[in-house]
Amino acid sequence: MPTVESVCRTNSGLASELRTGVMRLRRRLAAERHPDNPLSMGAMAVLGQLARNGELTIGELARAERVQPPSMTRTVNWLEEERYVARRPHETDGRQVVVTLSDKGSKTLLADRRRRDAWLTQKLADLTPAERETLRAAAPILDRLAAAD
Repeated sequence: MPTVESVCRTNSGLASELRTGVMRLRRRLAAERHPDNPLSMGAMAVLGQLARNGELTIGELARAERVQPPSMTRTVNWLEEERYVARRPHETDGRQVVVTLSDKGSKTLLADRRRRDAWLTQKLADLTPAERETLRAAAPILDRLAAAD
């Protein structure tokens, strides 16, 4: 009978373990969101894209978040109505608009990140130094996996 350790040594076993752990951590971090934050995780992801990458078109946002442009248009419309983002015409393509993060959007994003980072920092302190080093080494790999096509 295979042990958990032997199953994790295979790629499919590792994939299963990672999927489970990452999804559970994502749900836990989502639970740590600021209680006054009315934004969905999808809307927060849009604010995060704008914070990381600067101004983006709706098409660029849709590709980055792996959603269809009409869905992104609805999200951006709501974010603009609520003043989390602003739009302006594209400098060279009159058919497009460029979306930018507003002060309200930036403040909301930072407050939400601070709260979740504080929870995670506290939990990381409970780990051994070796465990934290393992996670430090794994973080860019996980980021690269998340960005893969």
